[in-house]
Amino acid sequence: MTDTPTESSAAVKAPPPVDQRGEPALELRHLHRFFGRLKAVDNVSFKAYPGQVMGYIGPNGAGKTTSMRILSTLDVPTAGDAFVCGYSVIDDPDKVRRYLGFMPDSFGKYPNMNVVEYLDFYARAYGLRGAKRRDAVDHVLVFTELRKLADKAINTLSKGMSQRLGLGRCLVHDPQVMVLDEPAAGLDPRARVELRELIRLLATEMRKTVLISSHILTELGEICDSAAIIEAGQILAHGTIKEIEQQQRSFTGQTATRTLLARIASTDDLDGQTDRLEKWLLEQPFISRVQCAIGRATFDYEGDDEGQQNLLKKIIDDGLPVIEFHGKSHSLEDAFMNITKGITQ
Repeated sequence: MTDTPTESSAAVKAPPPVDQRGEPALELRHLHRFFGRLKAVDNVSFKAYPGQVMGYIGPNGAGKTTSMRILSTLDVPTAGDAFVCGYSVIDDPDKVRRYLGFMPDSFGKYPNMNVVEYLDFYARAYGLRGAKRRDAVDHVLVFTELRKLADKAINTLSKGMSQRLGLGRCLVHDPQVMVLDEPAAGLDPRARVELRELIRLLATEMRKTVLISSHILTELGEICDSAAIIEAGQILAHGTIKEIEQQQRSFTGQTATRTLLARIASTDDLDGQTDRLEKWLLEQPFISRVQCAIGRATFDYEGDDEGQQNLLKKIIDDGLPVIEFHGKSHSLEDAFMNITKGITQ
C-alpha cells in the first residue's frame, strides 16, 4: 500500500482527540424529517455519552434508519438538529464525518478487491497517508480478526465476515461515534456472539459511543447501557432499562411492582403443594397476576426489598417447602412490548 500522486489533498483528515468531560458524544435535538405528509421522524430527542452503547429500538418503519442517516450526514432534517461530538450535522457535516463511523444495514462490495484493498481504499478516502494509513488498516485487521483473510476477495466472504469488514470500514479512521444499523441481521448464532463482543470492546476498551439498532432485543439487552424506543417517528421512552420502566409506569399510572418466582421442593404430593402455594399467594395483600406451573409460581408484588424479605419469611413460617425465591428481572423485550402499541406509518 503506497501513496500515489492521484490522492486528493482535500481528503478528510484524521480527527484530533475529543474532550469527553461530561459532554454527550451524540445528541438528537427536536429532530424532524417529513416526506410529504409522512412524519418519518417527529420531534426526536436523546443523548448518548462516551463509552456508552445505546440500543435504538422500534418496529420497521418507525424512523430508526432515517434518523441514523441524518446523524451520518446522508440526509438533511426538515427541522431540528443532530450533533456528533458537538458538531452540527447541518452546519458542520465535514467535521461530523471525521468523528463518526456509519455501518448501514447493507453496503457495497466492489468487484476485484480483496479485504486489505477495501480497507485501504477507505483509509485513503479519509485522508490517511503513508505509515499512518498502513497502521490504521493493520489495527482494523487485528481488531476484527480479518488478518487471515486479508487477501481474500470481498465478494466471496461469508455473511459474518462481511459484517466484520463493514465494521472495520467504519473504524479505519478511528471515529469517536459508531452508528450501526442492524449489524447482526442474517448472522448465525456464533457470528452474533462474536459481533456482540466486538461492540462491547469498542465501548469499554476504546471509549467509543455506539448507537445500534436491532430486532434481536434479547441480545441488545445484554450489551446496551441504555435504549431509546421509537414508534411512528416518536420517542416513547429512553434511558436505562430501569429508567424506561419508570417512564412507562408514569405514562400508564401503574404502581411499581416486581415480578417474583417461588419454587417448591419435589415431594410425593407436588401437585397438591403447588395448589397450596397458589391459594396462599392469592390470599396475600399486594400480590397479583399469580401464575402457577407444577412446582413453581410467578407473581407480581407491590413492595420494597424489606417487604419481599418479610414475604419469604412468612412463606417459610407457614410451612410451604419453598427452596427457591427470587426476583425475575425485566428485559428490554418486556419494556418494548409494554411501551409500544404496534403502530405503523
